[in-house]
Amino acid sequence: MRAMIVGDVVGKPGREALARYLPALRDQYYPDVVVANAENVAGGIGITPDLANELLERIGVDVITLGNHAWAKREVHDYLNREKRILRPANYPPGAPGRGCGIYETPAGRVAVLSLQGRVFMDPIDDPFRAVDTLLADLPTDVTTVLVDLHAEATSEKAVFGWYVDGRCSAVVGTHTHVQTADERILPQGTAFITDVGMTGPTDSVIGMDVEGVLGRFTTMLPHRFEVASGPSQLCAVIVHTDPWTGKGTTIERIRIGEEEGSRP
Repeated sequence: MRAMIVGDVVGKPGREALARYLPALRDQYYPDVVVANAENVAGGIGITPDLANELLERIGVDVITLGNHAWAKREVHDYLNREKRILRPANYPPGAPGRGCGIYETPAGRVAVLSLQGRVFMDPIDDPFRAVDTLLADLPTDVTTVLVDLHAEATSEKAVFGWYVDGRCSAVVGTHTHVQTADERILPQGTAFITDVGMTGPTDSVIGMDVEGVLGRFTTMLPHRFEVASGPSQLCAVIVHTDPWTGKGTTIERIRIGEEEGSRP
């Protein structure tokens, strides 16, 4: 099974980059499932039903994952309950809208996608380690491929989580920091891992936001409105190959395509 997991899609530039590059990437890698983190797709924070439908129906994403900005747009709350192809972190307290785990049909068989959120330097939500144990225990025995989007700030938390589920999940892909890391590997028991898959959005920015606004905040310590940057954009993703019989990850490859580089998929 081949899975493509796309890093945080930021605003309109991220949506346009995804629409621009995804068809060629499909032709090159033939992914059986495309998962994209889209918690920043609505002007840099949150997601709306219309934008989720754009990603799912027009651009061709199969599953959307979210993170700590899942609840930023109130109009999406009921949508999270209705649409099974969008996942918010599973370790929010009971009663939160939506779901954190889904099982999806692909040409290579069924795949489970799990969305989880870290706690270090983030909101003190429920324990992602205990949550993943519960989710894995509840999966049907015939679902061997398990993809995890761990939306977390601290590299240490992401790394130890990868070791914790090594051999029990096919892939653990970190999101949230918007900077692609170069530590992709297959852990000893067969889990594909990367600390952060990176960002799909404006390249000339501070993790997707206009430089001047962020610079003003850091140099004056006064409130500044952050706006999604314009200009060249990039797509960051990973391609993970798994053994459909065992669920083990066999390879993981980083992808970064940027307009400013004149690169092609």
